[in-house]
Amino acid sequence: MGAPKGALVSHLQTYFKNIQIMMYMDMRSDDIILAQLPLFHSGGIFVTATPVFWRGATMILRQDFDPVRYAEDIERYRATIVFSLTTMWRFVLQAGRLNEVDTSSVRITFGGGERTPLSLLDELAQKGLFLQQGFGQTENSAMMMLPKEDVERKKGSIGLPGFCTEVWIADDEWNKLPPGQVGRIVCKGPTRMSGYWNMPEETGKVLVNEVLDTGDLGYTDEEGYFYIVDRAKDMYRSGGENVYPAETEKVLADHPKIANAAIIGVPDKKWGETGKAFIVLKEGETITLEEIGEYLEGKVAKYKYPTHLEFLKEFPMTTSGKVKKVELKKRERERFGEPEQKRSVS
Repeated sequence: MGAPKGALVSHLQTYFKNIQIMMYMDMRSDDIILAQLPLFHSGGIFVTATPVFWRGATMILRQDFDPVRYAEDIERYRATIVFSLTTMWRFVLQAGRLNEVDTSSVRITFGGGERTPLSLLDELAQKGLFLQQGFGQTENSAMMMLPKEDVERKKGSIGLPGFCTEVWIADDEWNKLPPGQVGRIVCKGPTRMSGYWNMPEETGKVLVNEVLDTGDLGYTDEEGYFYIVDRAKDMYRSGGENVYPAETEKVLADHPKIANAAIIGVPDKKWGETGKAFIVLKEGETITLEEIGEYLEGKVAKYKYPTHLEFLKEFPMTTSGKVKKVELKKRERERFGEPEQKRSVS
């Protein structure tokens, strides 16, 4: 799995992040912010806590996340800014309590953290919560966010770079790529980390001439809005084609029988690599590989269809609500060669 890396974040970098966050949200001293990320996480400390303290606003924070109580807290405290990760929003919507509470006090709804299906955006919008997606990481948190006025027009976009951060899509030489072309998301500016603690080699791999390689792949449209494709390390090659699992995962997340899905590349004698889907089903549901293929038809290219399938009761998750794919990959390597369900869907 690899050793954890400690990103060094200075007080000066935090200062500029505070400015950026407050500009994104037009944060005011009388705002009431409802957030539920742990404060040891960069999102919790840099995206909510420190900007709130600096602005003199009020933050509602509970020790544990409960989706019903979270929905009720919006009405109970008349929250004006609500922050939640995609996984948490999914739990809130599934709990059903959001249908019964008054959300009219909310001025800003923002979040992200992983692939966000369009159906989730639409469901929140029906409740008057227009989710502004953003993009960041511990190494450079809150580097961009989708403006509120563009939520519907640029649905699915992670937005525009903040005032304090320069971001572009780069090739392997870190030259800027034209709109529509997939490349690495790189950035520079005063909001990025200083490096990894006691890891000069690792620092040198991601920080070159003050430019940070985020490790994520994306593209821009003609207006300069950014869209994330996948983590570079999660991409696999099938029959010579690059496959970005997040694209297919995002489609599967809208399937009425599927609660969550994750795809990794696994060895294949014919194609080099092919996709294996790990599926968490909604209660009482069943699904076959053929059904998945039928659902994906016309939505993604056939070489992106998973050809392996495994069901899980739950995914290994990070504290920020992301699937730990590294654990799925590690387990797959350890058990490689064991019989499992495999059937062509092409």
